[in-house]
Amino acid sequence: MKWTRFFIPTTKETPTDAKVPSHQLMIRAGIIRQVVAGAYSYLPLGFRTLRKAEAIVREEMNKAGAIELHMAAMHPVELWEQTGRVAAMGDVLLRLGGGGGDDWRSRTVLGPTHEEIITEIVRAYITSYKQLPVTLYQIQTKFRGEARPKSGVLRTREFLMKDAYSFHTCKEGSGGLDETYQRMYDAYCAIFSRCGLPYTVVEAESGPIGGDASHEFMVPTDAGEDYLVQAEDGSYAANLERAEVAPLEDPQDGTNAPLKEVHTPNSSTIEEVSAFLGCKPSDLIKTIIYEADGKPLVALVRGNHEVNEGKLARAAQVSSVTAADPPLIEKVTGADVGFAGPVGLNARIIADQAVTVMNDAVTGANKTDYHITGVNPGRDFEFKEIADIRNAVEGDRAPNGSPLIFKKCIEVGHVFKLGTKYSDALGANFLDEGGKSHPMIMGCYGIGVNRIMAGAIEAWHDDNGISWPMAIAPFHVVICALDMRDQTVTELAGKLHDDLEAAGVEVLLDDRDARPGFKFKDAELIGIPIRITVGKKGLADGVVEIQTRRTKEVQKVKPEKAVMLIRDMVATALQTERTEPIT
Repeated sequence: MKWTRFFIPTTKETPTDAKVPSHQLMIRAGIIRQVVAGAYSYLPLGFRTLRKAEAIVREEMNKAGAIELHMAAMHPVELWEQTGRVAAMGDVLLRLGGGGGDDWRSRTVLGPTHEEIITEIVRAYITSYKQLPVTLYQIQTKFRGEARPKSGVLRTREFLMKDAYSFHTCKEGSGGLDETYQRMYDAYCAIFSRCGLPYTVVEAESGPIGGDASHEFMVPTDAGEDYLVQAEDGSYAANLERAEVAPLEDPQDGTNAPLKEVHTPNSSTIEEVSAFLGCKPSDLIKTIIYEADGKPLVALVRGNHEVNEGKLARAAQVSSVTAADPPLIEKVTGADVGFAGPVGLNARIIADQAVTVMNDAVTGANKTDYHITGVNPGRDFEFKEIADIRNAVEGDRAPNGSPLIFKKCIEVGHVFKLGTKYSDALGANFLDEGGKSHPMIMGCYGIGVNRIMAGAIEAWHDDNGISWPMAIAPFHVVICALDMRDQTVTELAGKLHDDLEAAGVEVLLDDRDARPGFKFKDAELIGIPIRITVGKKGLADGVVEIQTRRTKEVQKVKPEKAVMLIRDMVATALQTERTEPIT
């Protein structure tokens, strides 16, 4: 491919609204162009890389026994209502809108994921245990109502996703969910390894997808919006929502002070109360009212900690928890919002373990504009339920006592054990050998294909631009032909281009009549792994120059040896650039 006959709109200027390297470089290198907030067109270079990542995903999914299909992007909202996910997804679930009443547009949503649709398909065609297990997948555009799309393709409203779904008669044993889950887990490792991503695997929360077990595949980067939490000794890793912490010890620093009711006018937040009373946020007990399965539920955490609603729901053994509205809070506490406390509170209370070792704490008095000081848990209110219900913070330790390390990261893949959440809701059942009906047991497995691209850029870029892994680079080699008015240069550059293509190497020939420095900067910006420089000066010495983009290593070789050498370099890179999980 010749540069002058391709479409590569590079630019030297960094867009002012692009804050993370992958976003900046994808625009500067002519890889993407924004259409509207959260939606991008993929220009030719970007589309080649996107398709390469997609091909790797497809090859590994097929190898793992999954079967490809294609599902509609428009879904009837009734299916989502049956699974309860209209409320769970909230504004993330995009509706077509228009019309009203029974108009079809008002009853249609754009799929952010396809659990409902695939379950309906399987329900329609599979009835017997003899037809199971089966794993189906697609690579398709998804739509989500992100309130604040940002960071280029890392957080968008339209994106390309590989989503797979497995159906089983059992969880364990041959053909069971656990077996397929492991096969998908291994396939994901192969995919991210082949794509050259430095990834790590962590335990994760299932969120609105549901299920009782899941793992996320993360690429560590300062541009990430998620956090992974790892034990310093490498024995444990989880995302922030899932991370467990070792119990805190009682500092034995209390004075067993008496309870004292204090007037705290117009002070309802942790910051306001701690400033008013001259204490630290960690001295306060935060009392948060939730609604769980139609009943009030009270969570207690320290003032400097945050409730982890996934942990809280598991501890309470409920399907989900929702922050209570002001009327429910006032009904439970008898006070305005911001003055709740556990002393004398008549409700189900789950206390975080860190609360149980507090001394002489401050908490709301269940009385508007009043707080209580000198609160000693165990003395002043009873613990009936204690659990780890908070997010990990700096200074916490893993369950085995090893210090926790926090890293920003990008999620590129997620696997879930769904169980029967969707098959129960949608009636996807099978008949066993005795003719008895059971709900199918499900798993689901997602990869953000666009995020593979962004993750690779974040992991491997430098000050000069992108440095693509060989497997997903838009081209393997770029030939920078200098002195384009020199016939010897142009003929040799053209011959190298043709011979490399014939050898199966994807090559881009920069045949523009431009200065050498201009060509070199563009080549580094777009990140092609190998650069060949053909110029009068080198040919006078009987050589062409071969440079590796990532290492900057330069070799000078005779032109007749260049094709074989580069073919071997490409083949070697496709193997050696494969990554292993970070531990």
